[in-house]
Amino acid sequence: MTAPMAIAVYFTIWWTVLFAVLPFGVKSIQETPGAEITAGSDRGAPIAPMLLRKAIATTLISAVLLAALQAYMVWAG
Repeated sequence: MTAPMAIAVYFTIWWTVLFAVLPFGVKSIQETPGAEITAGSDRGAPIAPMLLRKAIATTLISAVLLAALQAYMVWAG
């Protein structure tokens, strides 16, 4: 796989994995007991989305998937 192709595939894998990882561990204001719903906020809005942690996890998972794809391509010929 050429470098530009690997970058394009990694980018595609990264975005797909990000959308799969985003809902993990998210609790909305409505689901949390004792949380106040302020005026103008959505009831389904997450309290702590932990985006940095999810971006790091997405990067690591995507790297593993790209390495597995590359290994398969080398193995398959």
